Parts: sequence; C-alpha cells; structure tokens
Amino acid sequence: MTYQEILKAYWGYDSFRGIQEEIINSIGSGHDTLGLMPTGGGKSITFQVPALAKDGICIVITPLIALMKDQTRNLRDRNIKAIAVYSGMTHEDIVIALDNCVYGDYKFLYISPERLGTDLFITKLRSMKVSMITVDESHCISQWGYDFRPAYLKIADIRELLPDVPILALTATATPQVVKDIQEKLRFRTDGQVFRMSFERKNLAYVVRKTEDKREELLHILSAMNGSAIVYTRNRKRTKEISDLLNRQGITTTFYHAGLNNDVKDSRQKAWVNDEIRVMVATNAFGMGIDKPDVRIVVHVDLPDSPEAYFQEAGRAGRDGKKAYAVLLYAKSDKKALSKRIPDTFPEKDFCRDIYEHINYYFEMAMGDGEGCTFAFNLDDFCHKFRHYPVQTDSALKILTRTGYLEYTEEQDNASQLIFTIRRDELYLLHDSDGETDKLISIILRSYTGLFSDYAYINEDSLAIRSGLERERVYQILINLSKRHIVNYIPHKRTPFIIYTRDRVEKENLPITKEVYEDRKESYASRIHAMIEYADSDDKCRSRMLLEYFGEKNDHDCGLCDVCIEKRKDIPSDRFKQLEAQIKASLKESPLSVEALMKHFTKNKDEARQVIQHLLSEEEIQLKGDTLSL
Repeated sequence: MTYQEILKAYWGYDSFRGIQEEIINSIGSGHDTLGLMPTGGGKSITFQVPALAKDGICIVITPLIALMKDQTRNLRDRNIKAIAVYSGMTHEDIVIALDNCVYGDYKFLYISPERLGTDLFITKLRSMKVSMITVDESHCISQWGYDFRPAYLKIADIRELLPDVPILALTATATPQVVKDIQEKLRFRTDGQVFRMSFERKNLAYVVRKTEDKREELLHILSAMNGSAIVYTRNRKRTKEISDLLNRQGITTTFYHAGLNNDVKDSRQKAWVNDEIRVMVATNAFGMGIDKPDVRIVVHVDLPDSPEAYFQEAGRAGRDGKKAYAVLLYAKSDKKALSKRIPDTFPEKDFCRDIYEHINYYFEMAMGDGEGCTFAFNLDDFCHKFRHYPVQTDSALKILTRTGYLEYTEEQDNASQLIFTIRRDELYLLHDSDGETDKLISIILRSYTGLFSDYAYINEDSLAIRSGLERERVYQILINLSKRHIVNYIPHKRTPFIIYTRDRVEKENLPITKEVYEDRKESYASRIHAMIEYADSDDKCRSRMLLEYFGEKNDHDCGLCDVCIEKRKDIPSDRFKQLEAQIKASLKESPLSVEALMKHFTKNKDEARQVIQHLLSEEEIQLKGDTLSL
C-alpha cells in the first residue's frame, strides 16, 4: 500500500497536512529526519504511516506514559498491533511485552528512555526486526533544551546496535541551537534532513493581562468566555485553591498535578475531555499527549520559566483551528519572582557539594563505596535534618545528577519492590511459616527472577490473583516477612529515589564542570529573560516575538494579540472602514495573493496589513496558502 492508501485505510483522511508528507517520504527513504511541528500539527501520523508501510517494528521513545497509553489504545482500535513498556509494570509483564515484539508481528513498541539501557531490553532488542526509531519530545536530548533529560542520551547507544535503522526525531519546541544539538546527540548521518512547519498559529490570540489581582481577572475572563479551558499554575497547592474558587463561582472545575494517584488523574482527565468539567486547573504535569481540540482558552496564572514551555502549553488551545486565546496574567512582582528562579535553580557550587556530603551522611555511605546502591528518599526529612531549603536542595540534586556521581529521580509512581535478605538454602529451612505464607513465597519465586541478588518490581494484584488470596492479605504477609528479615519489601508508593552511580568521593574532589553548571545556568537565565521580555513588551506583536525566538522570521503582525489590537486603535474608524471596503472589493473580483493585494496599498501598507489581520480573525476573509479570498 502507498502512504496515501495507508492514511485513507486506517485514518480515513484523503490527504496529509502541512509537512507530514515530506517527513514521511524522508524517513521512508531511510534518511535520518528531524520534524519540527507545533502542538496539534499531527506528529503521530509522520511515524505511524511509514512504519505501517515497512516490515518490522517501529520503536517509539517517549517519556509520556499518558501518550503511550493513548496512542497504543488508538492504534489497537484501528486493528494495528501496538504495545507499551513503562514504569509500574511487573518484570513478567515487561518480558511478555518484549517477547511479543520479537515474535508477535507487532508494529509499534512505545518505551520510555529510562528503559533503553536495561540488560533485558538490550537482549530482546537484538532479536527484534526494527524498521525505524522515533524519538518524541526530542528536545529533551539537548542540554540547551528547556527540558533536558539525561536518559535521552542513551538513545545514541541504541543506534550503535542498529546502525542501518533510520531515526525520526520530533519536537514541538526547539530553538536553532537545540535543532543542531538534537542532530549531533542522535548522531544523524550526513544525509539527514530537517523539516520545519511554521510555528505560527493564525487562530490563536496571545494576550498579556497586567493585573495585581489575578484571581479576580481569571474569574472575569472565564465568566466572559465560553468553552473548555485550562488554567496553569506553578505549584500544586494553588491548583486546588483556584479550583475551589472557581467552583464557588459556579464554574465547573477540577485540579490536576503529579502528586495525585493515577486513578484520580485518569478520572479527572476523562471528565474534562468529555466536557463534564469545563476548566482544568493544573501544573505543567497536565497536557502532554492529551488530544482535546476544542480548548478555547489557556490561562497562565504564573509565568513559565521559558518561552518553550509557554508556547507548548499555550498551544493546547484552538487545535481545532477555530479562534482561541492564550492569556498570561502578569503582576509587577512576577519579574522579581521569575528572576529569583535562577539562583534557586542553580545554587552555588559549594552548596551542591555540601548537599552531596550530607546525602552521604544521610545514607551512612562510606568513602569509596556506594556504586549501584538505591535508596528511597524523603526530601522533607532530609531538609529538616540538615536545615536546608527544599527548593534549592532539589535543584542541587539535579545538578549532582548531571555530574554522574548520583541519580536523583523526582517523585514518581514506583511499583512495589522486593528482595530476599536470606540465602535460597536458608529459605527452605524455615519451618514456622503458615500455609498461606509458603504458598505466596512459592508463587513469588516462580514469578520473578534475581530476587536473591537485586530488587525486583512486583505487583500485589497479580500475586493475589495467582495465590487466591485477598490483596490485603498479600500485603500483610509481605510486611510480616519484612519484619522477620526474610525479605526487604518496599510497598508501592510515590517517592523520589537516590541512586549512587559512582562510589563516594571527598566533596572537594567532586567535579562540577562548566558544561554542567555555568553553561546551563547561562542558557537557563537567557530563557528566563526572554520570558520576562515577552510579558513586559507592549509594542511588539506577541506572535512575532515567539516566532523569532524559535528562529522563524515573520514580516507581518498577527492582528490578534493584545498589542496588535491596541495598534489597530491608532487607525481612525472612518479610515479603517475605508480600508476594509477596499480590501473586500479587491477580493470580490477574484482571490489574490497577499503580495498582489498589497500592491493596491503602496502608501499605507502597515495599516492595510492590520485591517487584513482583523478581517482574517473575524473570518470575513480566508487565507489558504498565500491566497486571500472572501
């Protein structure tokens, strides 16, 4: 089947959008390919269509569990075999999933970057027939990106195992520097190709509201507008406070952040997607991989710390192509608060080394020991014992992670873990266990491997089904075995972990290099300053500011943002109406390119452009490609 036939057969579309077809032809021809497409640009089609045209399986690397689940479900609904491997799955479930990829004629394997380096995945990968590799959110591989994740660097190692397999990198936000870095880090071959879709959103009006009473302004905005909305705030506590405020005013609202358990997050997300709830108040944990096209407004109560983050979150409005708004609420104090994030995110090097030393004290780690040790970590308890502030401590741990001496995993949903603390032969000498305990131990030993040498992820629900015991009884038995020092059992919980990736060294010998610290601090500060400039500006089109930040030159204003609307007021109303009439009269005769139409307005081009943008925003005229028509 041709690409066009696959698109029609599985998705029902007659044609591709934007640069989809160019990207598909490139990766389909075996070229390493980078596609830059704004949120809502249809990224998934660019790898799903060519993968269906090839023999073998497409490996899709993404950090977004919500996206994995959503896309695998959508593919299965189209009778396409797809599977995902993510945190929280049992070892046995992961083995079964990877075996299916080897033997089951699956077309897509979704996997997180953290899993790429495991021995199990590498072993199974050697037996897979891989057609292509897709890297979603590929800006995460760049240290200059706003969301750098060290695990993405492992992707280059996979390329060494699959040297002839082409790679497709996709992102919705990347500066020219990040575009270059993505290609270098993914080891693009010399014939690699880059395709850009304009980041301009012609239906999205960017607005900055300067106010000292953000809650009152938020109520005013949501009361004046209809339709689905997202309200972004920086911390978890405020999501609930604002949600409660809106509910008291009769606006149906719920809240979402990473600290909620998965069932609660899923139910709230579904309620919002199905329009049972109008407004979702959330931290930046919400939105990735969620496809709701009819969001009419996205409001940021707090300033994000980069234009990349703002552009991506604001871009969740108006994905159906209809007019939508991205509103940033900005108070005088915000500039100082945002600037303070620089020293908070990059505390002094000596402070970072002190944190390293105190972590060693906290876990009683001896000098020259530690590599491979993993500990559940309570940040609040640590900060209380050593009298540190949590925000700076969290930042220091992230910097220490980049040094390569330890790995700090932020709070995440961790499956239960278990290791036997006695030898196997000692286990068989136990005679004081009851029948249920013996039965459960036997099932655990049959279900998981390596339990006497390392922790294994276990699933109490699965063990309950296999043993015929209630889940609570399984939990009680495991707790009892732990108290008897037969096993070490870490129940399922949301917690950070500290993993020692190197043996402990003297803090004075801990290297914090220029690349790890100064270069990244400078990059972070430049993004902060760009965000402040965007919010402060009142004389430059906001759409143009964002486009220029991403390296896209644009010679016309959007006509939709608050700055453009304010400029339009400078044109006398009678003059404005005269220009409207002239433009409509010209287009009534026949459609014209923008360039051809502007020839009618040699003396007042700027005014004419503003009127054209106004007519486009009011949908009184249309723009297809470069052609205007009534």
